[in-house]
Amino acid sequence: MPIDPIALSQELIRCPSITPEDAGALAVLEQVLAPMGFTCYRLPFGGKSMAPVENLYAVYGEEGQNLCFAGHTDVVPPGERKAWGVDPFEAIIKNGVLIGRGAVDMKPAIAAWVAAVSRFLESSERPRETFRGRISLLITGDEEGEARYGTRKVLEWLKARGEKLNACIVGEPTNPKKLGEMIKIGRRGSVSFVLTVHGTQGHVAYPDLADNPVTRIIQILSRLKAHQLDKGTEFFPPSNLEITSMNVQNPASNVIPADAEARFNIRFNDQHTGGSLLEWVHAQCKTVAKDYTLEHHLSGEAFLTPPGYLSQLVSRSVESITGYKPELSTTGGTSDARFIKDVCPVVEFGLINETAHKVNEHIGVDAIQSLADIYERILRGYFLSVSHNTL
Repeated sequence: MPIDPIALSQELIRCPSITPEDAGALAVLEQVLAPMGFTCYRLPFGGKSMAPVENLYAVYGEEGQNLCFAGHTDVVPPGERKAWGVDPFEAIIKNGVLIGRGAVDMKPAIAAWVAAVSRFLESSERPRETFRGRISLLITGDEEGEARYGTRKVLEWLKARGEKLNACIVGEPTNPKKLGEMIKIGRRGSVSFVLTVHGTQGHVAYPDLADNPVTRIIQILSRLKAHQLDKGTEFFPPSNLEITSMNVQNPASNVIPADAEARFNIRFNDQHTGGSLLEWVHAQCKTVAKDYTLEHHLSGEAFLTPPGYLSQLVSRSVESITGYKPELSTTGGTSDARFIKDVCPVVEFGLINETAHKVNEHIGVDAIQSLADIYERILRGYFLSVSHNTL
């Protein structure tokens, strides 16, 4: 029997899988996928000082093109539970709206894909006995956290086994206000910096005997903010630097401090790399300060899946169900697509992200049903009516 995406969404939300805890969410999926004929691999990865992160790779079929769906069952903490109108893990439906942590980001998208696969496999157009293809799910419990032991590790495991992904749909919530508005065909890169300028402590009345690091760090930050990194591209907005904090830790008004710290982040398009931006920041610092420390963390490089067969297939499927021709976009934060793009073409399409990570996160059940319909159209288009030579 076809899977009910609403009921499965509720089951998943009722697992309080606050990152990186699994809380039984992957077992719920296994119990549904195994009877459908999927081979399920539980893949725990982790460091020596932490409990392993649970991941799942499930695959149906023995040969042919492998269309993968990627997602995550971990969620962010619900915050102050009293602010919720309901228990965030009860998965209550009120007036046609499913409420709960993960209702948007992104348990119902996983449920919608599973439901779509169940319909597709039971379709008379493609009897199971004649199916030539592979349908897979890569589900991690480490997307909302550090993303060190999730998708990246599963991809390494697949490579070691000689398992190939030919195309991937990531089920992140991509639509700003209504289902069908937007498909993500790329993401900006993200690199964060911690800059510490070192000076010489002294009395404010004798500045010639000191070296004020606050003055120098303000000059550096001004140079960084004043510079236009680029003007954007056809698919990317201009790269953007935002200062997120400054810290001097000096309670005295008559003391020049020894150090000053600032933190900032750059969201960048594919005209830059994390390495090129690191060099640029160093160059700006050296023009002002002789003694400084610069730390950086690259979350992911910018990438773009050029418009082509995969984005066209998803666009047609979306438009056939919603009536909207979706925008091809690269806006928003990072996602696990930043790892998947290294192994196959990848696009993202999911629910409406308006309440993601918020109190009373919610989605209409009709949107979940429509998403399952869209995913089914994608499966039919991919396996029944296309040549994959363009992928």
